[in-house]
Amino acid sequence: MRISVRLFARARDLAGADRLDVQLSEPATVGQLKEQMHEQCPPLGSLLPQLLVAVGTDYATDETPLDETADVACFPPVSGG
Repeated sequence: MRISVRLFARARDLAGADRLDVQLSEPATVGQLKEQMHEQCPPLGSLLPQLLVAVGTDYATDETPLDETADVACFPPVSGG
């Protein structure tokens, strides 16, 4: 299955694009998605451990299952004051 991942902030800067299309075998999880993202775009590797992933309108864990209809967005944690 193909998942189109929207990238924001530093993730977008490192990838050089606002989307990354990732091919995964079914069944797949967010953890497997992140592994494949690192393979396709090595500059994201340093950011992936802290990267927040949303599937639909909810934050996801590495164990969250994905299907081909998943709306996935990734962005780094935000700090501020």
